[in-house]
Amino acid sequence: MEKSGRDISIILPAKNEMQGLSLVLPELRQLYPQAEIIVVDDGSTDSTSAVAAEFGAKVVRHPYSKGNGAAIKSGLRSASREVVVCMDADGQHRPADIELLLSKLDDGYDLVVGSRSGTAQAGVHRGMANAFYNRLASWMVGQPVADLTSGFRAMRRALVEEFICLLPNGFSYPTTTTMCFFRAGHSVAYVPVDVKPRLAGTQSHIKLVRDGIRFLMIIFKIGTLYSPLKIFLPISASLFTLGLGYYLYTFIEYSRFTNMSALLFTTSIMVFLMGLVSEQITNLLYSRTGD
Repeated sequence: MEKSGRDISIILPAKNEMQGLSLVLPELRQLYPQAEIIVVDDGSTDSTSAVAAEFGAKVVRHPYSKGNGAAIKSGLRSASREVVVCMDADGQHRPADIELLLSKLDDGYDLVVGSRSGTAQAGVHRGMANAFYNRLASWMVGQPVADLTSGFRAMRRALVEEFICLLPNGFSYPTTTTMCFFRAGHSVAYVPVDVKPRLAGTQSHIKLVRDGIRFLMIIFKIGTLYSPLKIFLPISASLFTLGLGYYLYTFIEYSRFTNMSALLFTTSIMVFLMGLVSEQITNLLYSRTGD
């Protein structure tokens, strides 16, 4: 079914994805003939750019590979429509599911993410890792996060451009945008989508351990940027509790107050004050951004 009335930009980061693009782009053109389709060739060594140009996509080419996040940023800077849709170029995301995201966006949401089912995750370890990230991110932002790492999403371009300098160049741009939208008070929704198997002969560029650590760092970075006390307060409370317990032990056993207890108490107070100051600085900076 043609969706010609949709005024959207569709961004596809691509690195050696000529096979996937040859399948995805014709369907996108059929469904959204008026859409601005942007393929960001992230230093491909195959015919990715040629295939994209063949189907009338706007091609942005990196002279060398900069990363998935860098490709998304290049696509956002080249986009001209009010709403942008980001999706993979490897054929896993269904172009027909874009309408599910846009329909939810029409309900007043600012970011709509295509949430994958647990069975759609690439492997048991990846699924377990993503479940952990989702729970941690939900605690950080105070809202349920159904799929933190899904790259299939529709969002309002003017809002995501507020955070474009925060997006990493690697594979964590979905993590950053999701948490930024939540912490900025924008409306975020999830819609379940099906993910097709990866095309034969292609493999994910994500490394479980290396990029897993990067995901954790992104979560903590955004958490400390938008809600520092979520990080500092538990650490402060833990140090204070440890100091209090050690003090009670030494007082009961030796009837004295030790230097270790004093160090733990002092450190807990310093950590709390750092978090408090960071929270105030964050509020001031963000209030200026909102102006």
